[in-house]
Amino acid sequence: MSRGTKIVATIGPASTDFDVLCKMIRAGVDVVRLNFSHGKAQDHIDRANLVRRAAAECGREVAIMADMQGPKIRIGKFEGGKIELANGDSFILDAKWGENGELGNQEKVGLDYKALPQDVHPGDTLLLNDGLIVLTVVRVIGSEIHTTVKIGGELSNNKGINRQGGGLTAPALTAKDMEDIKTAMSFQADYLAISFPKNATDMAMARQLANIAGEPFRHKPMMIAKIERAEAIPALAEILGASDGIMVARGDLAVEVGNAAVPALQKRMIKMAREANKLAITATQMMESMIVNAVPTRAEVSDVANAVLDGTDAVMASAETAAGKYPIETVEMMAAICVEAEQSEYNKLDADFLNVQFTRIDQSIAYGALFTAHHLRVKAIVALTESGSTALWMSRHSIDTPIFALTPSVTTARKASLYRNVRAYQLQQGTDSAVVLREAEELLVEYGIVRKGDMIVVTWGEPMGQVGGTNALKIVRVGEFS
Repeated sequence: MSRGTKIVATIGPASTDFDVLCKMIRAGVDVVRLNFSHGKAQDHIDRANLVRRAAAECGREVAIMADMQGPKIRIGKFEGGKIELANGDSFILDAKWGENGELGNQEKVGLDYKALPQDVHPGDTLLLNDGLIVLTVVRVIGSEIHTTVKIGGELSNNKGINRQGGGLTAPALTAKDMEDIKTAMSFQADYLAISFPKNATDMAMARQLANIAGEPFRHKPMMIAKIERAEAIPALAEILGASDGIMVARGDLAVEVGNAAVPALQKRMIKMAREANKLAITATQMMESMIVNAVPTRAEVSDVANAVLDGTDAVMASAETAAGKYPIETVEMMAAICVEAEQSEYNKLDADFLNVQFTRIDQSIAYGALFTAHHLRVKAIVALTESGSTALWMSRHSIDTPIFALTPSVTTARKASLYRNVRAYQLQQGTDSAVVLREAEELLVEYGIVRKGDMIVVTWGEPMGQVGGTNALKIVRVGEFS
């Protein structure tokens, strides 16, 4: 396995062709993101089925991530589709404008987010269209927010609004999100990404809704918290505790906390996620220029590489693969950058273990496998796993040795598609550990991962077939069972 960092690609008009999607998967896509901000329920169901068919065609297990829209904190529409604001102009955001079909004009525009007048005060800074338009609140009169344009420019329909420093009261889960969660569970999405969570309660509620909706299918997705509100930063530890991973959603986050603060926050969030045995995805504008250009900028190459060096589990493409001209080339380029960056990583496994306290047998086995593999320079680490937890714990530490999760569960195999440095394969497991070990070895040989004479480290649970029972470790030289 030459690449440890995983690639999340958003599917859209540019990538819903079966052949294009197959080429993207072969180029390196590990997780496909469905953006529920666009399209109807049936559109997402159809695309999920397309992903499953394409993955089967490629002989891969690819995870599906359903990304919830969250609250629509946006302006309304304009008479001509857009206006031009100049510095110093007066402009009104009116929560009641548009209720009778009125369209925006040069003086005012309506709001999808009706609570905004209650959330802002004179002196507040509002940022529209990802911060390209900056307004200063002068006064609030009823439903009207009177502002002065600080930084002008073109403002078009349905652009987003952020309050600098955060503080908007919009709930993370809307009525639409609740229905969308049911849709996502109907096709058993492997991951559910929740937009704009402010605390652990938001994530706990989303998980409960997903588990209830998934119960008829005996399916529980893994939960990803999208960190894009200023309020989420001080609550990051508790949000991590209620989630399976986080997405460093740098677009809205940068608007709320400022562009300059994001790189340090990215490093901090990824580090916290790894230390908490959680996943981390780095997203937004990673290869933005490839929406229209066949090659990325050097700054974008550095951005992807630095995310890899920070320890992210995955890098994500949004519009680049959903609506861009070069979806396949984007994936190929991201994969190449990841491989190159990983080759220059400093392996600090020994330092990671200096202050580790083992509190569980299965975690102790996972860490023991890493330590053994590192010092014996084995060819592969093999985790025979039902839930995938052992492979996930191993993947939280930097090691040159690839980790292979062999599981009888297709759901576990798909979820492991997001774990850094882990490749999952399905392997039915009986109760005889000697037989299963031989079958695991044969599978690795068949895929060209190891050959006779190579040394591997294998972990499993006795008795076999139980969830969460990893308690055994063995060093195996390939061929000794044949």
